[in-house]
Amino acid sequence: MKYLITGGAGFIGSHLSDLLIAEGHHVTILDDLSTGRLENVEQHNDNESFQVVIDSILNETVLDRLVSVCDVVIHLAAAVGVQLIVNDPFHTIRTNVIGTDCVLKAACRYRKKVLIASTSEIYGKNSKIPFSEDDDTTCGPTVKQRWAYACSKAMDEFSAFACARSNDLPVVIVRLFNTVGPRQTGRYGMVIPSLMGQALQGEDLTVFGDGEQSRCFNNVYFVVRAIRDLMNCDKAIGQVFNVGIDELVSINDLAKRIKKLTNSKSKIVHIPYSEAYAEGFEDMQIRVPDLKKIKSTINYEPDRNLDDTLDEVYQEMKSKLS
Repeated sequence: MKYLITGGAGFIGSHLSDLLIAEGHHVTILDDLSTGRLENVEQHNDNESFQVVIDSILNETVLDRLVSVCDVVIHLAAAVGVQLIVNDPFHTIRTNVIGTDCVLKAACRYRKKVLIASTSEIYGKNSKIPFSEDDDTTCGPTVKQRWAYACSKAMDEFSAFACARSNDLPVVIVRLFNTVGPRQTGRYGMVIPSLMGQALQGEDLTVFGDGEQSRCFNNVYFVVRAIRDLMNCDKAIGQVFNVGIDELVSINDLAKRIKKLTNSKSKIVHIPYSEAYAEGFEDMQIRVPDLKKIKSTINYEPDRNLDDTLDEVYQEMKSKLS
């Protein structure tokens, strides 16, 4: 099978490349390296079943050529990280909405199966817990750039389903909850590598707000297996799936676990959202996925808990500092 992975040099894309190549598939990645890194995939440089194309998904000529010769498109390229989204909302909207439109047009032209990576941010400020795929979305006002990402990914989903209906395009959508693991960086506000890096450097661990906001962190190795299995499942076509775990942890507790794991003497310091982001920044207090749908569709049972994941991140980051 020939796979095209947009954003393939990124955190999730590189792990997915590892998995598919290990299984004997051919993988081409398209990445503009705005957030991806070639070092994430350098282990495949001498592999004839791997190809890197450094360009943007907005380059429709290049994208068209790559889609025409693949069997499956996995669209992971997107603006990522709260910090980037708040600082450059125009980039977020352009990359997510226009980029996905380019991918879908090419997939429709050549009748290629495509998976679109969406996000748990779709659910916005919805207070119903856990979030199921058919729940309403409740985003904040357009004057608050915080919600640009959620709305742009919602448009990606609308576009994908429209293509599925009007062009009979085989589409699968995954809403990824907080995905973590080795190769993730804190560059754009990713909380675990940010806190882990601070602990290892002996710096204060910075927690935004009161720290009682809670998340479910899923290991990237499990996420990429779920993506592979959904792409290979006929029942998944035309559907949207939550991909996450339901092990909930507050950011305060997360910081404490990281302090203990790293044997750090760092202090945990709380920073108001008004100092970390633009005035009026809003956050989701709790984000928990309903997993019934994905469990009834594929064999989906996470095999690594948060402590396992934290240890993997710790070992990688510690080795880079030594």
